[in-house]
Amino acid sequence: MAARGYFGDDETVTSYFDDDSMVRRVHRESVVALSGPRTLLMQAAHPVAFAGFFAHTGALDEPYERLARTAQVMDLIAWGTREEADRATRRVRAMHKRVRGTLAEPAGRFPAGTPYAADDPALLLWVLACLVDSALVVFQKYVRRLTPAEREAYWQGYKQIGRLFGLRDADMPAGVDDFDASVGGLGGCPYAPGASGNIATEELVHMVEDMGVGTGVDLAAMIEAAAAAERIVGRELPSQVLRAGPRTRTIPAQRDC
Repeated sequence: MAARGYFGDDETVTSYFDDDSMVRRVHRESVVALSGPRTLLMQAAHPVAFAGFFAHTGALDEPYERLARTAQVMDLIAWGTREEADRATRRVRAMHKRVRGTLAEPAGRFPAGTPYAADDPALLLWVLACLVDSALVVFQKYVRRLTPAEREAYWQGYKQIGRLFGLRDADMPAGVDDFDASVGGLGGCPYAPGASGNIATEELVHMVEDMGVGTGVDLAAMIEAAAAAERIVGRELPSQVLRAGPRTRTIPAQRDC
């Protein structure tokens, strides 16, 4: 079912979205820009994206410049004409085709020599999922809670954005409930063969705190919750922090000036 304000393949209108679409209603709130740093952290948490794609493109040296370029393209898709959106995403797809290589060193569960490509549907879905999840988290924290129907409409609109970047419907979760399951470490990702899930929450918290950034989250309690979930579902979950436990911080904590 088409989301309200989202026109999909209807070429009789000039834009992919209008002011009633959840994509515009969420992203017109300036506070949603705060989702950018979280998006980058989530994207970099994928071993192949971090060691391969980010290093290959120089995004590690200029993360916020890359974020600004992404924001410009997303603004064109949400508020520009179809012609502008199609032209911008064609350029991105052309750049993605040139980003290919193999991991020089092991990265997480991926051995050295693992091939990567920026237009790999699994990596594209990961990048898209980080954008969606971060925007929803920030909007619902600082603006208001969204209803299930609104969250569904937002995801359906974002699937059109995924199509513009080369994803097929079969590459993306059908609905927002499926999307939620694919993002969580517990749910795993049924759309990327061999993937154990995007990232366990405790691993993201551990990584951020290891960088010296306080989260206010009780990591020990989160690990206990993950262990309880593992017992309930009766199978091993993909969390490495659950397996090995947190390590001592390697980067000094930042102090307020």
